[in-house]
Amino acid sequence: MYLYCENHAEIQRTREILKESVPVLPDSFHLPLGFIRQGFIIRSLKTIVLSHHEVFGRYSVRRRIRSIRTASPVDSLLDLQKGDIVVHVSYGIGKYIGIEMLEKEKGFEEYLTLEYADKVKIHVPVSSIHLVHKFVGALPRRPSLSKIGAKKWQQQKEKVSKNVQELAAELLEVRAKRLEMGGFSFGPDTSWQKEFEQAFLYEETPDQLAAAEEIKRDMIADKPMDRLLCGDVGYGKTELAMRAAFKAVNAGKQIAVLVPTTVLCVQHGRTFCERFADFPVQIAILNRFTTPGEARRILSEARQGKIDILIGTHRLLSRDVGFKDLGLLIIDEEQRFGVEHKEQLKRFRVNVDILTLTATPIPRTLHMSLLGLRDISSLSTPPLDRRSVVTQVGRYDPERIRKAILFEAARDGQVFYLHNRVRTIQQEALKLKEILNDPKIRIDVAHGRMRKHELEDAMIRFVTGQTQVLVCSTIIEAGLDIPNANTMIVADADRFGLAQLHQLRGRVGRYKHRAYAYMLLPQSRAISPIAARRLKAIEEYSQLGAGFRIALRDLEIRGAGNILGPEQSGHIHTVGYEMYCRLLAEAVHKLKNEPIEQPPETIIDLGFTAAIPKSYIPSDRQRMDIYRRIARTSIPDDLKHLAEELRDVFGPAPAKVQTLLDLTELRILAAGWNLKSILLHGPDVIFRFADGRAAADLFACAPGRVAIPDPQTVHLRMEKSSLQPDTLIKILRNLLKR
Repeated sequence: MYLYCENHAEIQRTREILKESVPVLPDSFHLPLGFIRQGFIIRSLKTIVLSHHEVFGRYSVRRRIRSIRTASPVDSLLDLQKGDIVVHVSYGIGKYIGIEMLEKEKGFEEYLTLEYADKVKIHVPVSSIHLVHKFVGALPRRPSLSKIGAKKWQQQKEKVSKNVQELAAELLEVRAKRLEMGGFSFGPDTSWQKEFEQAFLYEETPDQLAAAEEIKRDMIADKPMDRLLCGDVGYGKTELAMRAAFKAVNAGKQIAVLVPTTVLCVQHGRTFCERFADFPVQIAILNRFTTPGEARRILSEARQGKIDILIGTHRLLSRDVGFKDLGLLIIDEEQRFGVEHKEQLKRFRVNVDILTLTATPIPRTLHMSLLGLRDISSLSTPPLDRRSVVTQVGRYDPERIRKAILFEAARDGQVFYLHNRVRTIQQEALKLKEILNDPKIRIDVAHGRMRKHELEDAMIRFVTGQTQVLVCSTIIEAGLDIPNANTMIVADADRFGLAQLHQLRGRVGRYKHRAYAYMLLPQSRAISPIAARRLKAIEEYSQLGAGFRIALRDLEIRGAGNILGPEQSGHIHTVGYEMYCRLLAEAVHKLKNEPIEQPPETIIDLGFTAAIPKSYIPSDRQRMDIYRRIARTSIPDDLKHLAEELRDVFGPAPAKVQTLLDLTELRILAAGWNLKSILLHGPDVIFRFADGRAAADLFACAPGRVAIPDPQTVHLRMEKSSLQPDTLIKILRNLLKR
């Protein structure tokens, strides 16, 4: 028998418990170190394997802390495959052919091969991989390839650059006007605020604590807050929103909470009421379940200032909704609101603090935040007890459905069965009942067209655990939090968008148990290639913190579309989404008189090459990612962490990889001296500076023979024994570290 424990402390405690009843453990009993999801029996070997958490029921506290790295938009769009359309900053739109190892005078180097118009090929060294982006346009058609040597690409860039400068000026003007109007300063935390926060049942993650401080800092400032809070499903965004709301209530202000669906509105109402129960705070809910008479009373009290927090759906956007002293607007799942809704929101956005919550940020929102047009806080660390949802894609199979539901019922869990066809949802529930053939399992139906009391009753039965299976529509998509529901079955999954599938999957796995999501394909109907890509992506990105990557993969599949208004779509398709965002970023920095951040471009040629051998990292995609990260590194500590990561993942770095890291370190150090290039020519190392003063400072007491033909150029004569790669790198490193 094997009882797997996750750490040495569990092994020690298990031994102590067993010794109380079994002083001497048999030789057949083992306590190995490791983690397994669930136990099993191998009868032929007379072996039983169990896990510690199954035996002792230890689910709520998990000591394995996961580090989730969320990728930025540019990074995640670099997942290139042969045949993909790409954009090179200098050459324009081309087609990615693959990676080739080419022989040069100084050895072999790895290159990205790009094909342009007239079958012209360009080989881009991997050291310049940051200049290549995957093309994502605004239209479904493929763009025409650029012609090498023609001026058209530069003309296209200049035209788009001029346009985005006008757009950036308009966006910054709107932001400036908002800041000029001034906002309300909510003041420091009170004893009630601290008491409210300490009543939180769970331990906050470092990201939550950091985001909470950023939100408070914005609210204390006398400028109106406009912060976007990004975090994957179940990462604690609602708790931070409630803390912000409590701070606003403490200052005597009213709060409006705008949510996209009625079910989420009801849940937020319940959650807010539970958290605020110990404090004199008046909370009201406004949605389609609210009777006309009750709605009139709520609106009247809101205008009189008697209601502190008003939670509502699109009903809040009606013209008859008003507040006596609105101080904070919380928008949950901003991407669920269309352009017209956001126009209606402008009447709230005069000088009111705004906190926007989103789990799958639309690219426009994300980039506007990163470009300084909005402030952003990101929750990328999952709660300690959170586990990723096991996601499987397969054909509709009654036996698989039956086993999945019975397994969940056996551990006293509940199941969401998503059937997004209201007309046939009752027949689907009857069909499911026949498949299960178990009278103990109760099945209920919930969809948006049900009568108010029927839907309420169905949801209450499911929340209280009276119903094991809820056959439902996408009414449960956003924000619903039912900890005991840990299996989701999605019928006709090919009909849903990628971000929508991710949201649906987020309804399970919100507590201590391992959760499962089954994305079912139709039995007979064929699925489109785009749907296949979506389902492959939802299965691939099932790890915790995948919301960012899913949002960008969704962009890649659908195209950039109308993310900045209809007049911008043509410009996006001309140069691609990444280049458009780059030009927009440059325009914003220019208008704000800020320096444009660029990776160090110092050219270093010391007569030898360095590369990542395929024997060290066999995957082309992983090698490209490492090359890209090395090219973008501009801080010594980041390079050190990257070297440690390579050693942990792929093992000790071979000589060529270490040389590549050493050359990168020289490039970073050289950037601090405003060096344009470091070249080896015969016995001389030639330094070319952008600033003559830096040259004088660096070589004030340099070793060896120094010649200065002009203020920006220095020749350093090296001894023959110093020209070996390791020795030369060491000498230059010591020189540049001065």
